[in-house]
Amino acid sequence: MTTEVHESYASGSSPVPLLEETIGTKLTHIAQQFPGREALIDRPSGRRWSYAQLNHDVDTLARGLLAAGLGKGDRVGIWAPNVPEWVLLQYATAKIGAILVNVNPSYRVHELKYAVQQSGMRMIVALPGFKGSDYQGMVEQVHPECPDLAAAAYIGTPSWDALVAGGATQPADAVEQAMAALDANDPINIQYTSGTTGFPKGATLSHRNILNNGYFVTETLGFTEQDKLCVPVPFYHCFGMVMANLGAMTHGAAIVIPAPSFEAAATLRAVEEERCTALYGVPTMFIAELGLPNFADYDLSTLRTGIMAGSPCPVEVMKRTMAEMNMAGVSIAYGMTETSPVSMQTLMDDDVAHRTETVGRVHPHLEVKIVDPGTGETVPCGTPGELCTRGYSVMLGYWNDPEKTAAAIDGERWMHTGDLGVMFDDGYVNIVGRIKDMVIRGGENLYPREIEEFLYQHPDIADVQVIGVPDERYGEELCAWLLMKPGAAALDQAAVAAYCEGRLSRHKVPRYVLVVDEFPMTVTGKVRKMDMRERTMEILGLG
Repeated sequence: MTTEVHESYASGSSPVPLLEETIGTKLTHIAQQFPGREALIDRPSGRRWSYAQLNHDVDTLARGLLAAGLGKGDRVGIWAPNVPEWVLLQYATAKIGAILVNVNPSYRVHELKYAVQQSGMRMIVALPGFKGSDYQGMVEQVHPECPDLAAAAYIGTPSWDALVAGGATQPADAVEQAMAALDANDPINIQYTSGTTGFPKGATLSHRNILNNGYFVTETLGFTEQDKLCVPVPFYHCFGMVMANLGAMTHGAAIVIPAPSFEAAATLRAVEEERCTALYGVPTMFIAELGLPNFADYDLSTLRTGIMAGSPCPVEVMKRTMAEMNMAGVSIAYGMTETSPVSMQTLMDDDVAHRTETVGRVHPHLEVKIVDPGTGETVPCGTPGELCTRGYSVMLGYWNDPEKTAAAIDGERWMHTGDLGVMFDDGYVNIVGRIKDMVIRGGENLYPREIEEFLYQHPDIADVQVIGVPDERYGEELCAWLLMKPGAAALDQAAVAAYCEGRLSRHKVPRYVLVVDEFPMTVTGKVRKMDMRERTMEILGLG
């Protein structure tokens, strides 16, 4: 791939063409090409599928969906942690053209009701419950208020068995007929983005969007049918269902489910015992794995690559992952749900600096630019601005919300990410924060990411987040939330200031320091800085 840079603009060309087929067609072809290769391994249950077996079970479930009266364009919800049935339903809905609606496992009644009603969901498939969440009880509670919701099936119960068995009434070629009526540009997935303000928005993605994105993510990692990918990230998010599931499938590789939700020890045990070659995770997952007391006991020698993404990746954590987890080929990927998700990624042969200090360069068949948030004009290289992206990966829009769609995607189909980035002369980009996270102290723009990266280097700090809080004199001041390493003494503001002395500009030194046991997080591992800001204001008594 070559990259052309003009000011803060880059376009990714590639001799490898886009995939112009549907997800179901691709799975069928891969199953024919690699019938005996392992496709799906579920560690908790011990179940394993070859590609031939997976394709067979997907077709069986797809016939069951057709027998239940579902077809092209109908919305089918999935509400479960990482279980094999999630994957089966992902492909079965894709084969008949039903739109899979990903329901966040952490949702409660009012959030579930919103997703069901807003998407016009006709069926929901759920685990009966998980970790204290009574999914079945909540579905039954909202069902009477959701007139479009015609049916529910619960994994591992007679209702799931009946859904699968119902396909026996369908003609043998029913799935083939359904697939023949589909187009790669059809919507196939709705993912609700985190609702930090107001209700979540349903990013609507097509076969073409997510099949290609998964393919090029793992193509960049050099995937083949020989690879085994350990997937501790949630399927309900693009990281799991696109970058992992579709990324592995398009190359005939296997995915390994270490546990229904993230467990550091289960993840490393799966890597060791399944001889995984790749591992995905958000930075907090890698931090937890590296922090296990018996970390050195795990044999991770088969690992060669993987992805660290989902939130800004601390440089020091990236370096430790490469050195101590045998992941010399680890890559950082940058993106968002609305762009399927990846638009930038570091390459396998990039030097350590590029792979630890940037989010890479533009993906094949995409464009990125950095613009002045006020004027919309492309800024010179080296100047911070809003990152925008355009190409096959940009979502179709927000489901039933043309107003919010128009606010995010401009008239030239550029997706405005809300992220602040800097592009270098070679086309690589560094993310310096979110527009909404930028702190304006006394008229100066401060980027929390820069300060976080500096404080990560302190020998006693395991993790750090920096936010802005109100200040009467300067408008805003900086506050650092610290997680200390095991056995390390807590740092106060004076100790942090002493560490920064002569190494960081005084106006970038946090005015406040809070030592905490955990950060408020979303289920995908993203830190909720808005919650941190509110809690800091309460703790410090700031108006």
